Amino acid sequence: RNFYYITILRDPVSRYLSEWRHVQRGATWKASLHVCDGRSPTTEELPSCYTGDDWSGCSLQEFMDCPYNLANNRQVRMLSDLSLVGCYNLSVMPEEQRNKVLLDSAKENLKRMAFFGLTEFQRKTQYLFEKTFNMNFISPFTQYNSTRASSVEIDEQTQQRIEALNFLDMELYDYAKDLFLQRYQYMRQKEHQEARRKRQEQRKILRAKQAHLKEQGENSSSTDYIGNVERWR
Repeated sequence: RNFYYITILRDPVSRYLSEWRHVQRGATWKASLHVCDGRSPTTEELPSCYTGDDWSGCSLQEFMDCPYNLANNRQVRMLSDLSLVGCYNLSVMPEEQRNKVLLDSAKENLKRMAFFGLTEFQRKTQYLFEKTFNMNFISPFTQYNSTRASSVEIDEQTQQRIEALNFLDMELYDYAKDLFLQRYQYMRQKEHQEARRKRQEQRKILRAKQAHLKEQGENSSSTDYIGNVERWR
């Protein structure tokens, strides 16, 4: 069997707000082991943001204030090789170096994936998926602009803070968006070139048929003329 890694990225601010709303309704990741290099992190390496059974009803401010919140830069962390930075042990290397290693790793892994799409570009994502794997979906993707995240109204200061908390995801998303649109344009150009090549081939075949029919017509006329001359004699 051939296995392919694919993923879908989302605008970091929208993704962060969506996770907050999800957590607010009682969602937890207690079943997640966060295994890295064969072991799960200790409670000292990865403290919990809440003490009860879940974090139901937490405000956005509380969500942003937790320094251990795994919602921060989640996309970079999930796409990168954490073993390069000592997994969840933050004392292995300076923070600035750790962030660079994580971001570079996430970009490289994303680039090497067989396919990735963007939530904000559903139709283009479908197009690229179909062209990449040579298969078609039964129905077209639908772009929903009304989401739980879009229903959250935040001021500019909150927006800026969320962007700051997810600064690695912001940079990754800019990189992903640029790469995604480059791939989309490449596929479109390739499709247009192939369509043009087919049209040229069809015109070539048509001209050949027309030339052949014309030649047959001329031969037929010549034969008829010679036959008539013979009869006139």
